[in-house]
Amino acid sequence: MCGLTGFLNASRDQSADRMLAIVRRMADTLHHRGPDDTGTWCDPASGIALGFKRLSIVDLSEAGHQPMTSSSGRFVIVYNGEVYNHNELRKELAVKGHPFRGHSDTEVLIEGFEEWGIEETLKRCIGMFAFAVWDASERKLTLGRDRLGKKPLYYWQSGATLVFGSETKSLRTHPAFVAEIDRKSVGEFLKYSYLPGSHSIYRNVVLIAPGTTTTILLDDGDFWSGRRSLEMKPFWDFRSVVKSGLAHVFEGSYEDAVEKLDALLTDAIGCRMLADVPLGAFLSGGIDSSLVVALMQKQSSRPVKTFTIGFEEPSYNEAPFARRVAEHLKTDHTELYATSKDARDVIPQLPKLFDEPFADSSQIPTYLVSQLARRHVTVALSGDGGDELFCGYRRYFEALEGFFRKVGPTGTRTSLTGRISKAADLSRRLPDYVRRSIEALCEVASRVSRGRLARLTSIASEILSDRGPHHRYLRNLTHWHNEDARDLGVVMSDSRSDARELSNWLGEAQSRPSQFQQTWQAFDTLTYLSGDILTKVDRASMGVSLEARTPLLDHRVVEFAWTLPHEFKVQGRAGKRILRDVLAKYVPRELFERPKVGFGVPIDAWLRGPLRDWAEDLLDENRLKREGFLNPNPIRRKWLEHMSGKVDWHYHLWDVLMFQAWLAEYGGK
Repeated sequence: MCGLTGFLNASRDQSADRMLAIVRRMADTLHHRGPDDTGTWCDPASGIALGFKRLSIVDLSEAGHQPMTSSSGRFVIVYNGEVYNHNELRKELAVKGHPFRGHSDTEVLIEGFEEWGIEETLKRCIGMFAFAVWDASERKLTLGRDRLGKKPLYYWQSGATLVFGSETKSLRTHPAFVAEIDRKSVGEFLKYSYLPGSHSIYRNVVLIAPGTTTTILLDDGDFWSGRRSLEMKPFWDFRSVVKSGLAHVFEGSYEDAVEKLDALLTDAIGCRMLADVPLGAFLSGGIDSSLVVALMQKQSSRPVKTFTIGFEEPSYNEAPFARRVAEHLKTDHTELYATSKDARDVIPQLPKLFDEPFADSSQIPTYLVSQLARRHVTVALSGDGGDELFCGYRRYFEALEGFFRKVGPTGTRTSLTGRISKAADLSRRLPDYVRRSIEALCEVASRVSRGRLARLTSIASEILSDRGPHHRYLRNLTHWHNEDARDLGVVMSDSRSDARELSNWLGEAQSRPSQFQQTWQAFDTLTYLSGDILTKVDRASMGVSLEARTPLLDHRVVEFAWTLPHEFKVQGRAGKRILRDVLAKYVPRELFERPKVGFGVPIDAWLRGPLRDWAEDLLDENRLKREGFLNPNPIRRKWLEHMSGKVDWHYHLWDVLMFQAWLAEYGGK
């Protein structure tokens, strides 16, 4: 994997030496993404400069050096990613007369732009990528990002300058960049624990949307004068994939679907095993990673290298499960038991690693397992994506609709639904402080009691706060809620609008559990998958110069998954039915049929123990007031309640702590 950056200066008032010096400094901030090679290029007459840091994976020779110019000289590209079917595309292009100097996928991509155009080439590609390509003939810059958003690409524009890069740290290096924190983004971050959609922590910084290109045309005059505009164009649309899949359901039997998925995953994994450097896989012992490793081993003539991180705390330790799967598949397995000190030592590195505020605490073990793998390999395959595609998250089965199904006959359910609706309506008329007090009591009771009281108070809390299954689902996804925004002094998007959007997402009234679950899967793929999961994997792996590949998110697998009848994915209150049955062909069920273990660390206990002083400093009341972003009152209240041990607020506090740690690192830069 690699890092790319650059800028377009429409004023065209800088010398080549000046432009190269700027873009070289920008590229140097991305050294962790590509420690093997550096490249810069500029055209002062057009005001364009490109910078690159390379992690050599395919074609380790000079022929893979970037920025790369097409054979005709028309296109110049910097590109981060892998096109797994580049050999097939190369053959097509060779027949059409395109010459090749080496065997890198970068050269195939840029020659494809020459032959088919940018959009059509991207449609032909199987892979993950972000790129910036300058078209000298039409004097335009195109920025693009892969279908699911595996690889990041940001841009910032002001006046006659547009700056872009794989991470915002490269943008900050440009002398024109203004690092103004977007206060609305602060609220969105605290709500979701990551920055959703195109949000950046900085004003006017945009994250390119997955599956789209953004083109900037350079006119004869100032290209921000109004004679041109930024043109965003999708080459793959996930919403269309979902609606098409639901309209064209797989017509074969369940057994046919198992065989089809097995073959499709085998191909997706096989093409991701191509590399000119050592390769392995993350293995947790869960369904997704075990299936990836099983299909790797199926296609390998030697034991696949697998890596697992274990922890001292039993409730967080997946190492024994992974070890049993590795022994069965006969992989070359490496496990490392990380101490709590090892994990805690990662925390000071998180602001630099993640570049923007990010508060999914599984970032810590993800970094540790990436660090372990990098000691042995340069590429590692992961099992991310299975939950979103095959209905694997527990929350898909814990929504209010699930409770209604257990209440009794339809008449009883209808009666109870009406009563709950009236109770919810009454709760909305209550003053905010009364409703918050009731919810807080329910929260405390549900956490203290393990018996009947916990269930009843949990249901009561949900009734008071929910406005339907979609609203409940969205609340389960958020930490700080909309009603917290005023106390915190931040702005958050309206969850009611999000719930209404979800209600209309599939274009029909939703009355069956399967329809709700399908909507939530689609929503997670559009938001949580790219904003949280893939961001976490990219930053953690790139932080140690490791390329992570996600075969379950091959777009062909995604498209096929959405054609499957929902009952092929769900059986009772368990998801991933078809993945389980594919895996059972290679691994005995007793090795993977078990409750899911979260990939995390005990942040709740650490905050009361070894991290207490660090957290107390970042959450100091005077410090929060001085910085002026967050009102300390609700934060201090949750901090003191958490310290008492009566309530676990670690999710909320970790969000604030990660923002505060990031602010300490980058707030003045």
